[in-house]
Amino acid sequence: MPDTVVPSVTDVVELTRALVRCESVTPREAGALQLLERTLTPLGFRCERMDFTQTGTDDVANLYARIGTGGKHFCFAGHSDVVPVGDLSSWTIGPFSAELSAGYVFGRGAADMKGAIAAFTEAAARFTARRGRDFGGSISLLITGDEEGPAVNGTVKMLKRLAERGETIDACIVGEPTSSKRFGDMMKIGRRGSMTVDLVVRGIQGHVGYPERLDNPIHRLSAIVEALVREPIDKGSTHFQPTSLQFTTIDVGNKATNIAPGTVTARFNTRFNDLWTSKTLLAHLKERIEQASAAVGGNGVVEYRNVEVSGESFYTPPGALVDLVAGAVRDVAGIDPELSTTGGTSDARFISAYCPVLEFGLVGETMHKVDEKSAISDLKTLSRVYETVLDRYFGS
Repeated sequence: MPDTVVPSVTDVVELTRALVRCESVTPREAGALQLLERTLTPLGFRCERMDFTQTGTDDVANLYARIGTGGKHFCFAGHSDVVPVGDLSSWTIGPFSAELSAGYVFGRGAADMKGAIAAFTEAAARFTARRGRDFGGSISLLITGDEEGPAVNGTVKMLKRLAERGETIDACIVGEPTSSKRFGDMMKIGRRGSMTVDLVVRGIQGHVGYPERLDNPIHRLSAIVEALVREPIDKGSTHFQPTSLQFTTIDVGNKATNIAPGTVTARFNTRFNDLWTSKTLLAHLKERIEQASAAVGGNGVVEYRNVEVSGESFYTPPGALVDLVAGAVRDVAGIDPELSTTGGTSDARFISAYCPVLEFGLVGETMHKVDEKSAISDLKTLSRVYETVLDRYFGS
């Protein structure tokens, strides 16, 4: 069936622009999911809103859309929420105007990751237009509005609901902007884990003129910081960078010039590779901390106020899914993507517990920045890559 039969509403550029115009800053839905539902339903997708709430968090809207009821199930996953625009006056083009300029679509979410959602949709539309709706398998879009936020009421709960009703996914692409400098130069086949630790170091408050009467917790914390950052935690593994640790805040709240405080709080985050689990890494770091504190002497104590693990490390080894997507990128875009595990976290960390998953999408150089943009040519190429993946996954 000729390409012209594909509804114009699924044009990847125009759908990207329409999605960007929805001001869906986390946790707002702002019409983005409604737009997708109106687009996908005429294509034969059964659309289901999965909205979740939890005490202490914002309510979040999510969308699960599926065509087909049996056979192999291929899922495209992503997020419709975007980060705030920051200083509006710094934007040269309105962040939600979705203007076209110099071969780019500009706007918040153009790269991260409304462009990929539009490419999912166009690829599925073109595939089903050629193959028909009864192609012997199932395609789904799993779209959350909670990826840029705490990620509590989004993908993780959607996957749980699908599993509870016996719905399985066989393979998944997350459309994060993985390309680095040039479209197709990188895909992510794993991610490091992430753990944040809040410390409270307690000592004895006292007058700085009588150091023998006090136990300065800042000094104790300084020794702890030194112990954690002086030597690398590891040297990396076969597929991952070395584990990193960064302190993100140290707070005393002491305005006096002649008093040493009794308490100091600190927070650090570590991005860890597959040599560790969050449990084994925390035990290792606690050992370093306690040794450093003991070496200072005195009676100060270290408390662990909060430990938050936003995801364990995961890795999808080269095999059927990796080869399929890499081959599609090579044949459509003319480049062999680097297989990487660098960067931050994504919702692939949740999906990895259910099926093989990797991430591939647009160039991420401007994501979260002022004047975020994606090249029109890249949007069209990404859609063709996704369509090629579907063709080969379900058999031409």
